[in-house]
Amino acid sequence: MKYYFLMVFFLVYVVGMSQRSTKLITEFSQNDIKKGILVDVRTPEEYADGHLNNALNINWLDDNFSHHFESMSKDRTIYVYCKKGGRSAKAQEKLISLGFTNVINLEGGYDAWLGVKD
Repeated sequence: MKYYFLMVFFLVYVVGMSQRSTKLITEFSQNDIKKGILVDVRTPEEYADGHLNNALNINWLDDNFSHHFESMSKDRTIYVYCKKGGRSAKAQEKLISLGFTNVINLEGGYDAWLGVKD
């Protein structure tokens, strides 16, 4: 019986982890969004201070965050980023829970991208 529960736990863990993809923001290129959508989940004020080219601003802190994704294809690749990586990781989890199959969190966030840009 222990073996059975251990196997079930392992399978749930593997399936859950397989949906969480990451990529260093410093390795992201504009060619990546030819296949997907780039989403900046920071506040409009943060976005106005600077953002990656071609990024949509959909504020994670907005009560209607999920609503902005209703018309998007669940199979389309979505790249999410924020300032350092915390909000985008939460946004990634939320989008996966909504049925999106390919959500990539750009680790390091805008701050890391600025560090490479300088």
